[in-house]
Formats: sequence, structure tokens, C-alpha cells
Amino acid sequence: MAKIFSGAARVGLARFVDPVARGLLRAGISPDVVTVLGTVGVLVGALGFGARGQFLIAVAIVVAFAPIDMIDGAMARARGYSTRFGALLDSTMDRIADGAIFGSVAFWYATTGQFVTMAVALVCVVAAQVISYVKARAQSLGFECEVGIAERGERLVLIGVGALLTGVGVAWALPAALWLLAVLSVITVGQRVGHVYRVDRQSGRPESTGGER
Repeated sequence: MAKIFSGAARVGLARFVDPVARGLLRAGISPDVVTVLGTVGVLVGALGFGARGQFLIAVAIVVAFAPIDMIDGAMARARGYSTRFGALLDSTMDRIADGAIFGSVAFWYATTGQFVTMAVALVCVVAAQVISYVKARAQSLGFECEVGIAERGERLVLIGVGALLTGVGVAWALPAALWLLAVLSVITVGQRVGHVYRVDRQSGRPESTGGER
């Protein structure tokens, strides 16, 4: 899964994660299985509880499965190699998890008649997918695209804090987080597209006459 924890947090968690990773490898469990398991946990929290407005439980479950974000990578390092399929699976599971988190929030606000907030949540869903797509597409074309004000970690933290506060009675917190996140996500899309545009022009590469549309 995408890197949710900061560098300092990862150093501290590594003391717990590395022994777990080695133990799972000795048990014959592959990093790919762990990656899928982490996504299943997010789906349970988001769809099983978040979609019903039980945000405290939803956040608790998602946070409980967050260390798996590190375990699958630690397993690959302990094994001594990673695979291209593993990288593909990791990114795919991230997109599924993101869709489930924001989709469940949109569903809850739709069922409670708060359609404006539902629409904002849907903007967040689409923008999150576009942010990831622009980066992947840029990298496939040979560009680095590590830019943007709202990368995946920031997006998850922001919606998590909003959901947590709403779960304890601050009803406006999650809608406010969604509005802020929608704005930041759209800005991030622009930042990434603009970054690739500038780098492409500076490189002097000829313009493509075809490609995915």
C-alpha cells in the first residue's frame, strides 16, 4: 500500500514490523497476500461501518490495518527482492481502498439526504484516482512526478481526522474535511499536470502524435 506513515514513525514502527515480516515469511505467507489482507481490512471498516455512519469504529479498523502498509514492504526487503506484479497489486489495492473509503462516506451522506456533501465526497473520489493516474502515466512516459500538496497519506489523514471528530459529535468536521480535501486534490491534479508540462517543455522532446485518450 502507499506510504501512509512519516519517516520518523516508520523508524519507530520498524522495530515491530521487521520481526513480524520475517515471521510471516517463515510461515510461507507472501507479501502479496498481506497486501490483499490490508485492503480487506480497509473494506470492512469503510463499507461495513463507515457506510452506516459508524465513523469511530470505521476509523479504528482502518488504523488497525494501517501497519500492513509497512509489513508487505518489509517482507519484500527481508526476502531480498520485490516483483513487478507485487508493485502492480500494491497500487491496485490502494485504488480499491481509496474508493471504498470515500465511496462509503458519499453513500452515508446520500442516505441521510445531505446531497451536497455527497457530491463533494464524489469529487474527492474522482480526484484521488486522477492524482494517482497522472503520476503513474507520467512515470510510464519517463517523468518523475513526486509533487503535489495532497498526496495519498495527507488525504487519508485528513479524512480520518474529520471522520473521527464527526464520530465523537462534531458533525461539521467530516464535511469540512471533505470540502478542504476536494480543493486540495484538484490543486494537486493541476500541480502534477503542470509539473510534467514544464519538464516536457524543458527537455525539448518532440510532441507525441498519439497515445491514450
